[in-house]
Amino acid sequence: MSTATLRGLLEYLYGTLSPSNMRWVGEHLIEYAKREESEESLRPYTKEELLERAEEGRKQIAMGNYCTSEELFKDLFDEFEIDSDKVKAWDKELTESQIQ
Repeated sequence: MSTATLRGLLEYLYGTLSPSNMRWVGEHLIEYAKREESEESLRPYTKEELLERAEEGRKQIAMGNYCTSEELFKDLFDEFEIDSDKVKAWDKELTESQIQ
């Protein structure tokens, strides 16, 4: 993603997010853009590395080292002080706007 695209997204989000959330998103978008510019290309994983990572994931799940999507979103909402009722309202708005 180009720096110009990220900056355009940042400008769009500026009007839609609260100041504290906007600051967090902005910092992370800028950091992402800097990383993208500095890391020209990454070495892709080999088939063996992917299989090894998948097997490690299966072992972790079997040991109970995972969280549900509900737990993940609750933690994210808590960390970023997002009101889940507000998200439900946004989701409803989006669904209704796509129907029309």
